[in-house]
Amino acid sequence: MSEHPSMRTPLGRVRNLGSSHSGTQDFWRQRLTAVAMTLLIVPVIVIVLMLLGRHQAGAAQILGQLPIAILLLLFIIASAWHMKIGMQVVIEDYVHSEKLKLSSIMANNFFSFAVALASIYALLKLSSGV
Repeated sequence: MSEHPSMRTPLGRVRNLGSSHSGTQDFWRQRLTAVAMTLLIVPVIVIVLMLLGRHQAGAAQILGQLPIAILLLLFIIASAWHMKIGMQVVIEDYVHSEKLKLSSIMANNFFSFAVALASIYALLKLSSGV
């Protein structure tokens, strides 16, 4: 029997761990959110241009329309999710201390959720005219 060179790291051979394949799921999710943002960016730019120079009541009238609110909500969700995945990949690749990596990923999750929540709250508040 001939020995084939292993692609696993020495630690992986000792622990008998192979590839977890978890990166492909994040890869496809990030591509999905990128496509969603690409499709939504033109309508979002048009909406922003429609809002320029308007007072709060005028902005509330535009943002209060269901199709516009849905487009902006979808863009907010796709952007926050895309940001979360992208930063997580950077953290996993470049932060080597396990404790720092874990705390950074937790902070990234919290920050991404907070940005999405604040953006959705602002959109709902503006669209209701309050």
